[in-house]
Amino acid sequence: MHRRSREWMMLAKGVASTDHPVLAHIIPTRRCNLACEYCNEYDDFSKPVATELMFQRIDKLAALRTNIVSMSGGEPLLHPELDALIARVRHHGMIAGMITNGYLLTADRIQKLNRAGLEHLQISIDNIMPDEVSKKSLKVLDKKLELLAEHAVFHVNINSVVGGGIRNPHDALKVGRRAVDLGFTSTVGIIHDGDGQLRPLKTEEQEVYLQMKEMGKKSYAKLNFFQDNIAYGRENKWKCRAGARYLYVCEEGLVHYCSQQRGYPGIPLADYTVEHIRREFITAKGCAPRCTVACVHYTSYMDFWRSPQTIPAAKVEEPQTRLVQIR
Repeated sequence: MHRRSREWMMLAKGVASTDHPVLAHIIPTRRCNLACEYCNEYDDFSKPVATELMFQRIDKLAALRTNIVSMSGGEPLLHPELDALIARVRHHGMIAGMITNGYLLTADRIQKLNRAGLEHLQISIDNIMPDEVSKKSLKVLDKKLELLAEHAVFHVNINSVVGGGIRNPHDALKVGRRAVDLGFTSTVGIIHDGDGQLRPLKTEEQEVYLQMKEMGKKSYAKLNFFQDNIAYGRENKWKCRAGARYLYVCEEGLVHYCSQQRGYPGIPLADYTVEHIRREFITAKGCAPRCTVACVHYTSYMDFWRSPQTIPAAKVEEPQTRLVQIR
């Protein structure tokens, strides 16, 4: 109830003012302990960002009145002071989230995340049995899910995938049902081909996608009408508010539109101001029609009805992303 009330307060603040970010993804380390074939957001050698630097970036996000700060990566659990970073987010009254592959979770680690104040955690599970594309399989992670069900006091979402050559699309249904049985929410992502373009799902994949939508619990994200267009390979007409309502802060401390458009605007977070937010709010994004980055869709959704984008789109490359989360 406390978490829900804070989420509704976040929405109310977002509707009342457009001068602050709703969600920021921040990277405490680029390194990951896995090497999923479809992912372009990791390496196997980077050192964790210094804790003091992370504190400064979290403090800056608080100063910009950011509502939600989510740790991403790489694999955030590889940062030795992750609990302190989460606690710092909560110290400022911001909602604290994390995206993880789940491999490093133990009962003790989950308890530490509870004490740090984590409020949302997401794990993506790509298949039932591990293969050369992804090791994030239900076979490997099921025991981790049981530990989360037993110990976690934070919200847990399990994301499964269809499309993009996944061998058995019905794996997504098995993963989703297991998540719901354990008391978690369930979402489904669509993996696209290597060129990053929207590709319609095959008939069997579309059927799985529709069943997964029905399985998901009702939520704010359920309002997202991008889902069907993405599933059927159609472009969306919308106002992307990346750089304003959504910030992606890389390990170098630079603000980007999203994980797939690194380099735009490429301004240090330390120098980011309300004027930057206002400018990006009304800047059109050339990659928007074929965008598959769900978190940007969600955070832009509350602003569809206002503020036409009068600044022309920069020369942004076609989206590289291959995964979109569907609720």
